[in-house]
Amino acid sequence: MENTFESKLNNLFVSEEQIPEQFRIEEIHQKEYLSNGIMKQWNGDVHDVYSPVYIKKGEELKPKLIGSYPVCTEKEAQESLTSAVEAYNDGRGEWPTMSVAERIKHVEQFTRKMIATKDKVVKLIMWEIGKSHADAVKEFDRTVEYIYATIDSLKNLDRDSSKFEIAEGIAAQIRRSPLGVVLCMGPFNYPLNETFTTLIPALIMGNTILFKPPKFGTLLHYPLQEAFQESFPKGVINVIYGRGNVIIPGLMGSGKINVLTLIGSSKVANELKKQHPKVNRLRAVLGLDAKNASIITANADIDLAIKETVTGSLSFNGQRCTALKIVWVHRSNADEFINGFNKAVSELKFGLPWEEGVSLTPLPEPYKIDYLNECIADAEAKGAKVMNENGGVSKASFFFPAVVYPVTAEMKLYHEEQFGPIIPIVPFDDVEEVIQYLIDAQFGQQVSIFSRDASEVGSLIDPLVNQVSRVNINSQSQRGPDIFPFTGRKDSAEGTLSIPDAIRSFSIRSLVAFKMNDANNQLINEIVNDDKSKFLSTRFIF
Repeated sequence: MENTFESKLNNLFVSEEQIPEQFRIEEIHQKEYLSNGIMKQWNGDVHDVYSPVYIKKGEELKPKLIGSYPVCTEKEAQESLTSAVEAYNDGRGEWPTMSVAERIKHVEQFTRKMIATKDKVVKLIMWEIGKSHADAVKEFDRTVEYIYATIDSLKNLDRDSSKFEIAEGIAAQIRRSPLGVVLCMGPFNYPLNETFTTLIPALIMGNTILFKPPKFGTLLHYPLQEAFQESFPKGVINVIYGRGNVIIPGLMGSGKINVLTLIGSSKVANELKKQHPKVNRLRAVLGLDAKNASIITANADIDLAIKETVTGSLSFNGQRCTALKIVWVHRSNADEFINGFNKAVSELKFGLPWEEGVSLTPLPEPYKIDYLNECIADAEAKGAKVMNENGGVSKASFFFPAVVYPVTAEMKLYHEEQFGPIIPIVPFDDVEEVIQYLIDAQFGQQVSIFSRDASEVGSLIDPLVNQVSRVNINSQSQRGPDIFPFTGRKDSAEGTLSIPDAIRSFSIRSLVAFKMNDANNQLINEIVNDDKSKFLSTRFIF
């Protein structure tokens, strides 16, 4: 068989019988959902789920149907909201008043049950969003690690909180208490991991949950609902389905949502917050848009810059909020960088999610390729070119990365977050141009600086830490390690996520205080020694 790019592309998609047996999937038609502690049956409208992996049928390519899920209405969403409100019960419910140690036991039970679903969930991640098998396994394993790390962090926090603070004759025990009902909405690109980085901290801190799965990566949460049902009291976690523009306005408008957590776009977040009648009472924990820049200075190690920028811009096809989405390269290095970058891109393996060592896979969003083509056409009309061979070539749901140069301020790619496999490259003569770009930018999540000059790097760090929330030195932008703060400035985020930060984001400091005298001292000792309060306690969690 001819081993050219064209032949590889033409043979990218295969017939059913060519799919390795261990990766084949049977259709999953979900007819139930978790609400108020029971799996409620659904006989209404459903949404068919088609994989980005097309199937060859004769001479035609057809998207593969892998299942369906309920399209519930505002009525069902409101019923789930009522369940969450009743489970919280103004802070008097079983879950919010449960001791930290007991809540941890429930989360540990859920995690054991979750691990038993690994094969099903990993396969659904692959088929629903086109993520490679290796990355799907990594996402699942990292999520489990995140849960256990969250438990350990909460134990440490609770140990620190088990003592009494004394000042000016007043003693107090300061702990963290839940906020109420949390509406949790995750993204399609990390539909398990990023969803759980908000859902699990919110849950373990004693809040009750309304969880809406993402538009793509929906079915993979179905196998986990039984584990949720068996591990938590009724109404503590409720999974809601339906069109977001139909079911969410009523939930927000009710005023009964205490915390909004969304990994998505700033535009959607702004609209949702406006729908709440008492915005001052609404806490928002948001991971939003980003246009992270790679800055290749005249003093950069070009080979290192190429390696890190290729990975940073094209991991999971560039569909990461932390991806490098615009590359600034000093004009003196531009030709060398682009030539090396193009070569590195050409060596990336493309294929289907189950193929060993695959880096580039089909895209899950049906209209994404149309948008990517529009971005390229706009850039070309304004003077840029696709610099790499086969850049922007597509077939069905697959799009080969396009390196576009020189990108200027008049182009969409200069400003818009492409969230896909296009790498816009901007030449610069003075690094002040880059700093001004980041000052003017709508977003402020991360930046990567590539330079071997300590004075140059130092002079860039100081202004850039006030524009973005993470400056990476000679390395790609990324979220981890998960103990590091993950947030953004401007329209990129609200609140901070990391393992220790997240449990604080979904709780509030509360304290019990008393004047120290014989009567109060005796009273508090009796409460503590006889376990008369779950909040006021000196028990130590090991």
